[in-house]
Amino acid sequence: MLQSMTGYGKAQSEQNGYQIEVEIKTLNSKFLDVSLRMPKELNEKELEIRALLQEHLERGKVSLTINFQRPAHLQTANLDEKTISAYYQNLLEISQKLGATVPNLFELAVEIAEKNQQTTMQTLNEEEWLWLKETFLQALERCKEFRLHEGAVIRDKLREYAQNIQNALQEIEKQDRNRLEYIKQKLQSRLQEVLGDENFDRNRLEQEMIFYTERLDITEEKVRLQKHIDYLLEVLADKNSNGKKINFISQEMGREINTIGSKANDAIIQRWVVVMKEELEKIKEQSMNVL
Repeated sequence: MLQSMTGYGKAQSEQNGYQIEVEIKTLNSKFLDVSLRMPKELNEKELEIRALLQEHLERGKVSLTINFQRPAHLQTANLDEKTISAYYQNLLEISQKLGATVPNLFELAVEIAEKNQQTTMQTLNEEEWLWLKETFLQALERCKEFRLHEGAVIRDKLREYAQNIQNALQEIEKQDRNRLEYIKQKLQSRLQEVLGDENFDRNRLEQEMIFYTERLDITEEKVRLQKHIDYLLEVLADKNSNGKKINFISQEMGREINTIGSKANDAIIQRWVVVMKEELEKIKEQSMNVL
């Protein structure tokens, strides 16, 4: 099914004092462009997080925000007597050997212990990562659901625009029959005028008639445009989402529409060509936001 590159997904989890919130926003982009906002604890998981984004979102401009908070008793330095005593004793022994006087030795031992504890807390243990990853995957799934919903809306619009081009092509087909009859009558009238001149070159006249007829013939362009419309509808019905393919088809449709406009030499057909161009621009605009 068609997927939009515009998406939004959010997931929250709270358990045993832990709080996790993951928010994902996506916009259209030719490539995967990721902007991350997350705590230091997740730095070592950044590559894995980017790999998961690539796997689930493929491409688009992605803004990912992760908030992670441990329970209050883990956030606050909770140092035991044994730890502080060990640091204090080491500092005391070193100062005595060096003959140095260290004021506030106890406060220094506590400060070192707290810094070491904070450094240890800047990485996730396996249990914390698995829990955070589960929440992250929930947000990704919700973002994909949003994209699918938006993709369905875009698909319906693209079908509508393609049908409008189809209708215009049918009107051109009707007018083309009248146009060819008019051209035929005009050539016959002109031929009768020329035949009244004894000095005309019949071979040159036949060549000019063939050239003129071929230059105005739009049969091949109409057939190719119809095939492109059919292919576009086929791609829209496919189970896969392929915005690039839709964009390529629209480019081919544009070539045929422009050629019809330049060869037709008919005011009514030109009006329908303008209608088709307007609908084609809508297709191109929407295809830029399709995955």
